[in-house]
Amino acid sequence: MGLQPLEFSDCYLDSPWFRERIRAHEAELERTNKFIKELIKDGKNLIAATKSLSAAQRKFAHSLRDFKFEFIGDAETDDERCIDASLREFSNFLKNLEEQREIMALSVTETLIKPLEKFRKEQLGAVKEEKKKFDKETEKNYSLIDKHLNLSAKKKDSHLQEADIQVEQNRQHFYELSLEYVCKLQEIQERKKFEFVEPMLSFFQGMFTFYHQGHELAKDFNHYKMELQINIQNTRNRFEGTRSEVEELMNKIRQNPKDHKRASQFTAEGYLYVQEKRPAPFGSSWVKHYCMYRKAAKKFNMIPFEHRSGGKLGDGEVFFLKECTKRHTDSTDRRFCFDIEAADRPGISLTMQAFSEEERKQWLEALGGKEALFHSFNRAIIPRPEGSAQLDKMGFTILRKCISAVETRGINDQGLYRVVGVSSKVQRLLSMLMDVNTCNEVDLENSVDWEVKTITSALKQYLRSLPEPLMTYDLHGDFIVPAKSGSPESRVNAIHFLVHKLPEKNKEMLDILVKHLTNVSDHSKQNLMTVANLGVVFGPTLMRPQEETVAAIMDLKFQNIVVEILIENHEKIFRTPPDTTFLEPTCLSASPPNAPPRQSKRQGQRTKRPVAVYNLCLELEDGDSPNPPKEDTPASSLDSLSSPSPTTAAVQGPPGPDGNHLLTDGGNCGDWTPAGPSQTRSSMVQWLNPQSPITPSCNPAVTPPSPQLSPFPLSSATVADKPPESIINRKARAVYPCEAEHSSELSFDIGAIFEDVQTSREPGWLEGTLNGKRGLIPQNYVKLL
Repeated sequence: MGLQPLEFSDCYLDSPWFRERIRAHEAELERTNKFIKELIKDGKNLIAATKSLSAAQRKFAHSLRDFKFEFIGDAETDDERCIDASLREFSNFLKNLEEQREIMALSVTETLIKPLEKFRKEQLGAVKEEKKKFDKETEKNYSLIDKHLNLSAKKKDSHLQEADIQVEQNRQHFYELSLEYVCKLQEIQERKKFEFVEPMLSFFQGMFTFYHQGHELAKDFNHYKMELQINIQNTRNRFEGTRSEVEELMNKIRQNPKDHKRASQFTAEGYLYVQEKRPAPFGSSWVKHYCMYRKAAKKFNMIPFEHRSGGKLGDGEVFFLKECTKRHTDSTDRRFCFDIEAADRPGISLTMQAFSEEERKQWLEALGGKEALFHSFNRAIIPRPEGSAQLDKMGFTILRKCISAVETRGINDQGLYRVVGVSSKVQRLLSMLMDVNTCNEVDLENSVDWEVKTITSALKQYLRSLPEPLMTYDLHGDFIVPAKSGSPESRVNAIHFLVHKLPEKNKEMLDILVKHLTNVSDHSKQNLMTVANLGVVFGPTLMRPQEETVAAIMDLKFQNIVVEILIENHEKIFRTPPDTTFLEPTCLSASPPNAPPRQSKRQGQRTKRPVAVYNLCLELEDGDSPNPPKEDTPASSLDSLSSPSPTTAAVQGPPGPDGNHLLTDGGNCGDWTPAGPSQTRSSMVQWLNPQSPITPSCNPAVTPPSPQLSPFPLSSATVADKPPESIINRKARAVYPCEAEHSSELSFDIGAIFEDVQTSREPGWLEGTLNGKRGLIPQNYVKLL
């Protein structure tokens, strides 16, 4: 797991974990800054100290080998992996040059030193200045809030209103600065990959001409150099597309932050000032806490956190809510207060203060107090408004008319599909095409009224206006999986399989479009629209995510890769059936499932590139019959794409209570499970990586039982039940043994029972208590009871 994305919506929440993520990004930039500074120093030594060239080259090579790029999200593209590996390639090349003891060219200054200095001063320096402003504004904002909340409620209303306005203006300014700083942090993390490696490439190119055997060395290095240039250009292109999407999302959130709050496991969360009462001579004090409340369990967590002390996190408290009452100003000198009584602390009442009257009403509503405001802290995902564009006969007509016009008039136009038309003309053309009365009258092939860029923009706008993207929301995640892992051949096969899972109309329209894009890429020498460029243009159009977040935008580059695969393999994907061996999963019963990666890395340990592995096996429940009744396989079950082996032959049994068929394996195990298209991801990932070594975070102490395989990938009846969005106060039983590798994790044997199990902030992990000790549990090692 690399650096976590910084969500813009978190700027308004400003939680402790958000600050931790910001510090992680800052630490990475500081590490990069120090590294570049050292690299520049080493480069100058190459010029000044020709007699010690060999030693300087070794030091330089050593620096390159040790530095590794971090990435945002959970995986890298092939281009980013090549860029990441390029530093090691450069290091190896330097070692070969050292044997010849030739003199490095003086052009190092122009090709390497100056670009790195420019990057360090202009880019990294700019981030440092933004950090100073951000830290200064943080101090100012929370100091002003403290001062404001200490105002007596007995002061004149005009004075209080003026103070409220001043605080709100200051908070808005702080949010603006926070948004800009977060955007800059993530931009520089992505930018440094190509801004740094590109000067290195120029440096190596210049070195070849100054060595006796430079020509031969350059020939040997030429293939890798060309590949790396393509990797850099592709990464740069994806960066430009990602940056525009991030800025658009930032602007949306800036205009209406309340409508873009992220879904949370908590009913309410945010900062509250808590009154801490002391013995009589000392009075009381107000301490800022980050509070979290789960309404279903009535569980209230609060953690002291002070932004101005460097983000120091205190010891948290947990209690169960009994009741909440509004505190009136005649009983306290502070505004926005309410009282909380804990069920497990009889006779103790806590007085809390919100930042504003609106926030107090929200807390009262969440806590069940009086004067409730009928809206939730956590808003649901806002669905995209459905436009008039539909995947119907009219839609196919629009697509074919636009494609025919483009291929007739502008197939060689430079920047085809990348150059956009005038918005008003595009909207007018699209309106005419979507109108039954005017569609046939529009002549795109012969009319000079419509420019090619207007036609291409109208086509893209139609696809973006569909209620659901052409490659569907349901299969969005499944398409992304093969783009993140596996060999090139396995990726093509996986995409091939998934395309045939699309609804027929979607597949038909995608076929027409991709065939056209293949034709466009065939003319790339004239129109400059390579497969990679078309992927950048059509990735977000064909595979837009259902929820707009920074994390989703970081997956844009993988959407582009999927579109590239479709274009490069159009004939195979759309003209031939998918590989029938796709659903023959490799049994993983010999070892437990792969435990999820932890977000925090061990000191001195490099996180391996993530390879998602899903368990595909069924576990026999304690109460299940060992010999479930069998029936003859119905004819419809013969449509399965899996070829059952003699040892794991599976048949489709009678329908279960929910209408799904029971998958049996000849009497060894069985469970109810649907066999729909959304369940292909688990088998896909194992199929993509059939030879991949599995290195689980928890080592098996005992070899688990050998569950039998279903011919379908199973998601609702696997050994590791996938928990719901939020798990609260549940029990769970271990179905695999686990040996902890970190003090925060639990070790356990098969059959261990966990108490008070709930969802952890670590993705893929649960929190639970075993023998009085609380810690983390891999969620795919247990079954909820």
